[in-house]
Amino acid sequence: MWKQFISKLPRKSSKYDNGSNSPPNNAGNNAAACGNPVERTASGNGLPDGAASLKRLASAEFPSSVVAGIEPLISFKDVPNLEKQNVFLSKLNLCCIIFDFSDPNKDSMGKDLKRQTLIELVDYVSTDAPRFTDQMIASSCRMFAINLFRVFPPNHRANSLGGEAEEELVFDPAWSHLQIVYDLLLKVITSSSLDAKIGKKYVDQSFVLSLLNLFDSEDPRERECLKTILHRIYGKFMVHRPFIRKSVSNIFYRFVFETERHNGIAELLEVFGSVISGFALPLKEEHKIFLCRVLIPLHKPKKVGVYIQQLTYCISQFVEKEPKLASSVIRGLLKYWPVTNSQKEVMFLGELEEVLEATNMVEFQKCMVPLFRRIGFCLNSSHFQVAERALFLWNNDHLMNLIAQNRQVILPLIYPALERNARCHWNQSVLNVTMNIRKMFSEMDGDLFLACQRKFQEEEEKRVVLEERRRLIWERLETAATFQPVTRNTAVLVTPVTVPLVAATLT
Repeated sequence: MWKQFISKLPRKSSKYDNGSNSPPNNAGNNAAACGNPVERTASGNGLPDGAASLKRLASAEFPSSVVAGIEPLISFKDVPNLEKQNVFLSKLNLCCIIFDFSDPNKDSMGKDLKRQTLIELVDYVSTDAPRFTDQMIASSCRMFAINLFRVFPPNHRANSLGGEAEEELVFDPAWSHLQIVYDLLLKVITSSSLDAKIGKKYVDQSFVLSLLNLFDSEDPRERECLKTILHRIYGKFMVHRPFIRKSVSNIFYRFVFETERHNGIAELLEVFGSVISGFALPLKEEHKIFLCRVLIPLHKPKKVGVYIQQLTYCISQFVEKEPKLASSVIRGLLKYWPVTNSQKEVMFLGELEEVLEATNMVEFQKCMVPLFRRIGFCLNSSHFQVAERALFLWNNDHLMNLIAQNRQVILPLIYPALERNARCHWNQSVLNVTMNIRKMFSEMDGDLFLACQRKFQEEEEKRVVLEERRRLIWERLETAATFQPVTRNTAVLVTPVTVPLVAATLT
């Protein structure tokens, strides 16, 4: 691998080609034979001893402006300003070599040299702030693409977000290089010396799409860097904004409706939380479609808990910007409401409270009937966390105000659930909170409370009579079946298992 570094060095002077005993070649051989890591010299250069002697020997024979053969190993401090661009390009070319990090001891000197070169590039872009030319931008993007853009192994994808069990975090062994490359990319993107009109020719749609594909990395450190970079690209290159929104939507579509496997959904949603907060009012139809067709279906996957916090923030931003969307969001939540997953149901109740906090009276009245029917089912859940979380909705002052003004509709919907909880729920905490809410409704509107109580008693009596009638019918059928001979084409009657009925008397 060291030979690749030497081959990357441009050799403009014919003196380097005259013989094998010339100083540059000897110094290069000495550096290759040295197995020690690259150490910074007293002058701040990240050069090995062999490379430092190479610099001294060459500088003794040629002026510094024409020492092209060792440009990648020269510090930016040691060349005139006019030559810094050439050194920058040479160092970028040197960093295009990729190392195998599966073996930590393989090519250790070359890895250290590349790392020191990357650090020098970051320092140069951060401090000197050069005016980026087309050639500098093109070479930078080429180096970024070679180092960053890659396809992740299939076995990593199989163990990603869609797995049944929680997987341990996976860290990329090449992170010591990747981190500095990402830092350099961020410095270049955010540099005031980068003209967006010139940069968009190289940071094009293909570059952005490849960057988005990297969000599937299993290394959380890489996804964190990508999150920051994508946000900066979205802010600087306005021409790419529609393409970024469309590409991210396609990632979400594929995740929800095809694979349910992706590692970067939370990070992408976090970026879009900032994007949504910057949407101008009134909202464009495109943005409303994104809410209804992309964000709301993201509640469907089993692993929604991984990104529920970021998803809730995005949806809350939409409702705060345009309150008319609240009823559509609530109906969307009810559409994807979990039935058999109690932990997911607790998350939905938490998000529902966030949305209701920003919902006005008009939108609340549009969806309160199906909403409180679902809340009634949650109140009767045998999982105490679901029932308790549903009862805690009454602690929200804004929601309590909405309920109080619409109690004529809401109380008849939830009274049966409250009464069943008060009679037979197994958890004492749920029982206590239920009794407090019953008392609150009784004090709020005593006549309505008594009317709902009478109606519930009548319905319970009717249900008991209906159950008894059904039981007698089954007994007659069983008796009749015992006198019928069992033939080949005669169906066999199976006695159903009956569940004990709840007492109909009110306490």
